[in-house]
Amino acid sequence: MSGSLRAVVCGAGMIGAVHAAAIRASGGELAGVVASTPERGARAAEKWRVPARYPDFEALLADDSVSVVHVCTPNALHVGQAEAALRAGKHVICEKPLATATADAERLTRLAEEAGLVLAVPFVYRYHPLVRELRERRLRGEFGAWQLIHGSYLQDWMLSEDAMSWRVDPAEGGPSRAFADIGSHWCDLVEWVAGIRFTELTARLGTTVPTRPAGTGATFATTGEGRRVRVRTEDVATVLLRTDGGTLATLTVSQVSAGRKNRLWFELDGARGSAVFDQENPETAWLGAPDGARVLFRDPGHGSAEQRRLSRLPAGHGQGYADCFHSFVDDAYAAIRGEAREGLPTGADGVRSARLVEAVLTSSASLTWTNVDPTAIALEDTA
Repeated sequence: MSGSLRAVVCGAGMIGAVHAAAIRASGGELAGVVASTPERGARAAEKWRVPARYPDFEALLADDSVSVVHVCTPNALHVGQAEAALRAGKHVICEKPLATATADAERLTRLAEEAGLVLAVPFVYRYHPLVRELRERRLRGEFGAWQLIHGSYLQDWMLSEDAMSWRVDPAEGGPSRAFADIGSHWCDLVEWVAGIRFTELTARLGTTVPTRPAGTGATFATTGEGRRVRVRTEDVATVLLRTDGGTLATLTVSQVSAGRKNRLWFELDGARGSAVFDQENPETAWLGAPDGARVLFRDPGHGSAEQRRLSRLPAGHGQGYADCFHSFVDDAYAAIRGEAREGLPTGADGVRSARLVEAVLTSSASLTWTNVDPTAIALEDTA
C-alpha cells in the first residue's frame, strides 16, 4: 500500500485529539472526525482543522476512501464501532479496552485476522525508549531470573467527591474502572518488558467516594447541590499476582491519590539485577546491582536499536506521552503498509487485557485466587 493513509477519528474528546495529532505526526491524512452529535463533530473539525464531512458513523463507513478508523469513544461503544469498521474493510485503531467482555474482544480479533486487517490497541507506554532498553536488557539476560515484581499506577483525577465522568457508569465504562482503565496498562507493560504472563491473581477493589454527581460526559465539578448517584465502579484496587514462572507480583491502582497525576511505576527484581521505570520521569531508568545502582538516561547515541529508533529527540530534550502515541500510530500505519514493527500491541493484546480485567472482577467478588485464563488451564489439565 502506497501513499498517505486517510484516517478518521471517531470521538471528539481528549483522547480523540491525541489520536488526531498522532495521525498527522505519522504522515497520515486526517480526513475527518465523527462525534456524538453533528454539532460536536463540527466543533472538533474546526478546532483540529479537518473537513467536517461525517454527520454520523454510518456516513464514515460509507466512504471507501477512508482506510483507517480510530475508535476513541466511551468503552461500551468500542465493540460495535470497531466491528462495523472492520466489516466495512477498514483498519481499526481502537482505544482500550478493546471490549468490556473477553468474548467480544476475541470476536473482533478473529474478524480482523480473517479479513487481513490491522486491529491495534494503544498500549502506548511500550513506546517509551527506555522501556525498550529495559526489555532488550532482559532479553540479553542482564537481570537473571525474576525474584519479585512490584509497582503501582496512581492518579488523582477522581479524588474530589464532585468529580464525575462517563467512566464511572458501568453501562458506559464497563464493570471495572480504575483497574480496567489504568491497571490494564501496568499489566500489559510489565508482561511485555519482563517477558512473563500473569497466570493467577487475587484482587480487592474499593470505592472510596460512595456517591458522585449525576450525569456523564467530560469530568466536571458541581456545587454539591445537584442530584447524586451511587458509584458502582472502583476508585482503588490492590492485586497480588503469580507469573507463569512462579514469581510473585504486587500492583496498587488508584484514581484518588492526591498529587499523583499519571504515575505508572514498576520495579523488576532479578537474581543479577533490578530495573525501575517511572512513566512520569521517562527520560531515566534505575538499574540496581549487588554492588550499587546507577541511573540510565535516554540517549539515541547509546543503547539498544529500539531505544535509538524511538528516541525522536537528542538526549536531554524531554520526550513523553505524545511521542509514545506518535510512535505507536507510526508503527500501526507501517503494519497496514505490510511492514513488521517490534512490539505493536494488537487485538491479541486487547484480548489478554480483557481476560485480566475479568479475572480481577471475579477474584474481588469471590475473595479467592483466580486463574487469568480458565480456558487455557482447563485445556492443560486435559492434555
